[in-house]
Amino acid sequence: MGFDTSIIHEEDWDTEIKLAQDFSVHILPSQHFSGRFLTPNPTLWCGFAFVTPQRKVYYSGDGGYGEHFKAIGQRFGGFDLMLGENGQYNMAWHAIHMLPEETAKAAMDVGAKSLLPAHGGKFALARHPWQEPYRELARASQGLGYELLTPEIGEVAYIGEEQPCKFDAWWERMA
Repeated sequence: MGFDTSIIHEEDWDTEIKLAQDFSVHILPSQHFSGRFLTPNPTLWCGFAFVTPQRKVYYSGDGGYGEHFKAIGQRFGGFDLMLGENGQYNMAWHAIHMLPEETAKAAMDVGAKSLLPAHGGKFALARHPWQEPYRELARASQGLGYELLTPEIGEVAYIGEEQPCKFDAWWERMA
């Protein structure tokens, strides 16, 4: 595909890649199938932990809810930010795409201080209304111990700020 192969890392789950002395990327489990047609599951889908001395950020990757979230939270002692899959779900895909309530539960399981929804707000692949993932995650997040970050697409969000970021329910204005 034109990429310099020296910068490509092919790894397995639970592998750490040190990109610099103070920056590591950890390859972590995700619950999703891979492959199409006649070649089922030739590779593993994954999530990532990005770790520096100052911050820990977790990206859930594309996948369903599972016990791996608790194990990840225990292994890393929590995260400053979780980018959590939220959107493009339905009950037929339940094992491979989290429902908003499960995204909220996963954020608690990994010990996230802040949660930023990912995988939604683009195009409609699933049959839920476009706004539903944001609306339902906001509802499911009420009273939980993390800050829900919902910047409008392109808007800046800061992690670790003393004052919480405030975002309105911009998705309700979208047609």
